[in-house]
Amino acid sequence: MADDHRVPRPAPPQGAEAVADDAWAAWRAATPARIALGRSGDALPTAELLRFGCAHAGARDAVHASLDLDALQAQLHQQGWPVPLRVHSQAPDRATYLRRPDLGRRLEPGDARRLSEAAVAGGCDLCLVIGDGLSAVAVQRHAAPLLGALRPLLPQDLSVAPPVLASQARVALSDDIGECLNARLAVMLIGERPGLSAPDSLGLYLTFGPRMGNTDAQRNCISNVHGRGLPPAAAAARLSWLIGAALRRGLSGVALKDESETAVLDTSASPPGASAA
Repeated sequence: MADDHRVPRPAPPQGAEAVADDAWAAWRAATPARIALGRSGDALPTAELLRFGCAHAGARDAVHASLDLDALQAQLHQQGWPVPLRVHSQAPDRATYLRRPDLGRRLEPGDARRLSEAAVAGGCDLCLVIGDGLSAVAVQRHAAPLLGALRPLLPQDLSVAPPVLASQARVALSDDIGECLNARLAVMLIGERPGLSAPDSLGLYLTFGPRMGNTDAQRNCISNVHGRGLPPAAAAARLSWLIGAALRRGLSGVALKDESETAVLDTSASPPGASAA
């Protein structure tokens, strides 16, 4: 029998050596996105599979977490805001809220009456609504720092209603609340749908003329407010510009473009809330 000159197949590598190198690995440092995960054979490496499971669990926990209203109210009190008003949507519990988004967009009737009774004669320029949304974790971490940064940026003559803390809230709940308070402008701070890289992302939605039946085209949105995204202080600066522009021009949404970065470069730009020339 002829000699077999074939090179013997090496034994499969063990441990970390089993993970194939990825030429994109250096890019991972530049983004929290799930890229360049590597592979072990035809599957993900065990470490990446575990990280995915941990991130998924964190996102699920954020959806089901409850907002500590007392702690948030204490933080707002320390910043000098008036005592907040607490309201609830028509979704009676978290399970219903997740199954019925429509109920999260309407106020519980008793709370609607209470807000209408609390409205000042002539209404107000601005109402701030803080809703738990799909991530109470985001609201707990970032709402108070953002409002603390926003407060000194608001004009002294701006009439602001007491903050409203809303439970089981969707974005459009701010329309119902703003209408009850007869506010010219409503701003909703709400927990965004958690992602695998950011379970604590806060969203800001600004609507001029809040009324039931408004559409998303009538809102401006500032999203991804969190420690690894847009910092709360930077979001507050952008929001203050949008508040001033919306009140001056009497509009929001697709008709109002965010020119806050241009305004920072323009030293002649009017401060937020200033009247147009």
